[in-house]
Amino acid sequence: MNLEKVIFGFFIVLAATLNFGFFVGDLDDPVHHEINELFVAIVVNLIATVLKLGDRTQIGAIHLATSLVADLQLIAAAMVWGYAEHIAGTGMTPVMVARVVSLAGGALFANVVSVIILIAETIMQRR
Repeated sequence: MNLEKVIFGFFIVLAATLNFGFFVGDLDDPVHHEINELFVAIVVNLIATVLKLGDRTQIGAIHLATSLVADLQLIAAAMVWGYAEHIAGTGMTPVMVARVVSLAGGALFANVVSVIILIAETIMQRR
């Protein structure tokens, strides 16, 4: 068993599951979407991105692209949250929560694509 591949797969799947955990819940209810879970999802996604930097294959490039998309979406979601709480002064209204969750949903889709690519890559290596 290759420890590097285990760590790589661990962070890809963890990024997707954390993102899913933040995403699930009523779209416009801030109680269902914990800011700390969004923060952890961002950190784990950034770690997964760093782990994908060394691969110079075409599949590695797609892995990196999906990870960069997820990072961008999650950071944008955090920025919208910060804007709502600290700049707009309105707090997390249902509209702002929906915006944050929608951005996190885009990141979730990118993470799911990354997991699918990981599974496909693993199946191809077995043959």
